[in-house]
Amino acid sequence: MAEPGSQRKAFEEIVRHYSQPLYWKIRNIVLSHDDADDVLQNTFVKAWVNLPDFRNMSKISTWLYRIAINESLDFLRRKKHVQDLSVDEVASVANTLMADEYFDGDQAQAMLYEAIDTLPDVQRTVFNLRYFDNMKYSEISQILGTSEGALKASFHIAQQKVTDYLKKHQ
Repeated sequence: MAEPGSQRKAFEEIVRHYSQPLYWKIRNIVLSHDDADDVLQNTFVKAWVNLPDFRNMSKISTWLYRIAINESLDFLRRKKHVQDLSVDEVASVANTLMADEYFDGDQAQAMLYEAIDTLPDVQRTVFNLRYFDNMKYSEISQILGTSEGALKASFHIAQQKVTDYLKKHQ
């Protein structure tokens, strides 16, 4: 059994190495910087608590991404229970992003995020992992525990919905 100090040091290295990529995966799902920070912290807490259960059956990155995505989706579900978004609130995603001091994109990028925000949670996640992270379907399949065929269909549908949204809101 590893010494507690060495386990802690190893975990600190994992946090250092994966904080930024996990942050951006989470941020693409939850959109807000503050929310992404909260979800990232929850991700690492959950990873630390469940570290003894990690069995090296997948890469550590796949395991962490799975935790981060599940935490992001749980966060969105909790947020939706607290506030039912109206059409006007969904439409304000672009304005909210443009006002966010941590958002460095332009109006077109904000509109893309707004279009992505209209997708159901799973489609949004698949779209983000494939479009922004250029992940292979096999990797996404491991993270989400879904077949590659289902992921390809989900991505195609999400891509069409985003395209339709952008055409409609030009």
